[in-house]
Amino acid sequence: MLRPQLNNNVTRPVRCFSALAGLNASTKAATNSTTPKDKEQLEPLSPAQKAYLERAIRVDQAGELGADYIYRGQIFVLTRKYPHLRPILNHMWEQEVHHRATFNELQLKHRVRPSLITPLWKMGAIAMGAGTALISREAAMACTEAVETVIGGHYNEQLRVLNNQYEQKHAGGKGKATTPEEIKSLIATIKEFRDQELEHLDTAIQNNSRMAVPYMLITEGIKGVCKLAIWSAERI
Repeated sequence: MLRPQLNNNVTRPVRCFSALAGLNASTKAATNSTTPKDKEQLEPLSPAQKAYLERAIRVDQAGELGADYIYRGQIFVLTRKYPHLRPILNHMWEQEVHHRATFNELQLKHRVRPSLITPLWKMGAIAMGAGTALISREAAMACTEAVETVIGGHYNEQLRVLNNQYEQKHAGGKGKATTPEEIKSLIATIKEFRDQELEHLDTAIQNNSRMAVPYMLITEGIKGVCKLAIWSAERI
């Protein structure tokens, strides 16, 4: 839809922004820059594809926000008693801050609404991080192991969908179907973040997460909470 906008007595059309319009626009730009003029553009994303991307960005932003606050809680408690853990925890926390900032940018760029229960993620996450750290350092590491296990699996599921369901045909049926450049960029980002989350998982195990008492109760309980949080953030 076009709207006239007056500026210095000149009328210019202004295109209204819709959710994920930036992704569609980038797809067209990438296609124009990498294909000959006689080839047609890629077909636009379907409503189902757009809806999945909105859910993915929303839940990933909420998840990284939660991870950010979990590490804040752990750092606040553990580094007072175990200062040698500060470099390890700071390294993991700084990566989570970067993950969160990246998804914040994607959320703003594509006008994806945040989860309506974001305040709960903050309170619940910092309570989870600080609470397990108060039990013991091993319990805090068991918390990290559980959280990163769920997040790593969640990212793997997103990668399967993005790799298999976003090959777009060329408009008019010409040319080989291909994945839009911005989808490829999102896939690369998620892969990078997935690998870093799994690095955090390994770090937790190396720091005696499996010596936590009670290990199974902590890890399985936190995994259940994380899965419920993912389900809720996708929908609410």
